[in-house]
Amino acid sequence: MQNRIDTLFERKKENILSIFLTAGYPNLNDTLSAIKILDKTDVDLLEIGIPFSDPIADGPIIQQSSMTALNNGMTLKVLFEQLQSLRTVSQLPILLMGYINSVMQYGVEEFYKSCHATGIDGIILPDLPLDEFDKIHKPLSEKYNIKVALIISPETPIKRIELIDNKSSGFLYLVSSNSTTGNFKTTNQNSFESLKTITSLPLKNKILIGFGIKGHKEFKEACELANGAIIGSSFVKMLGSSIDFQKDIPEFISTIKQF
Repeated sequence: MQNRIDTLFERKKENILSIFLTAGYPNLNDTLSAIKILDKTDVDLLEIGIPFSDPIADGPIIQQSSMTALNNGMTLKVLFEQLQSLRTVSQLPILLMGYINSVMQYGVEEFYKSCHATGIDGIILPDLPLDEFDKIHKPLSEKYNIKVALIISPETPIKRIELIDNKSSGFLYLVSSNSTTGNFKTTNQNSFESLKTITSLPLKNKILIGFGIKGHKEFKEACELANGAIIGSSFVKMLGSSIDFQKDIPEFISTIKQF
C-alpha cells in the first residue's frame, strides 16, 4: 500500500498546510475528536505530538500542553490504544512527532510496528542522531512503511542538507530559525527570505517550513519559498482556550488558507 504522504505530494506540490496538535490536550480524549473535525477542513497533513517532559525544541505553549497531557495520563501506550480507530475517523496523512527517549522506552521496533498497525504514515524525531537513524530506524521504517521526516535549519551546511535530504523520506522539515516553536516574529517583509538559499536547492524531498508560523501572513510567505508550512503553537493555543471545537477548529483553518 502506498504511503499517504507520498500520495499527497504526488497530487499537490504547493500551499500544503500541516497542523500540529499535542496528544491528550487539552483533555485526554480530545485527540481523535479534533482530528475528526480537522478531516473536514482544508488541512493537508497532521502531526500528533507525543507529550514529553523535556521537549527541547518546543516553546512555552507546546511545553505547557505537553505537561497538561502528561498530567491527563497520556502515554505512548494510551495514544496507540486511542489510535486503533484513527482510520475510521480520517484518511489524512498523519505523522507522530516526539523525542527519541519516548520511543526507546516504548521499544523502537514496537513503536514502528504500532505506527503501522494504527495507520500512522510517518514520524518526526528532532533529536534522532543520523548514525542511529541509519543503523536502527531506517531498516525499521522501510519494514513497516513509515516515513521519517528529518530536520534541517538555516545553519545546516549545504553538504549536510544534501546528505539529510538523501536519507529523509516523506519530506524535509525546515525550521525557520535556531529557536523554539512559537517564536512569533512579525515584520513587514518576508520573515523567511533567508531560507531561499535552501529552498532553491535541487533536493529530492518536498520542504515544509515550521517554527514561528502563526497565521495566514506567515503561512503565505512560507509557501512562496517552500511547498508548505507547519502550524503548531497557535493551533495548540486555540485548542487550549476553545469551548467549541466544532466551531473554532474550522474557523482557525479557514483564516490560514484564505488564498
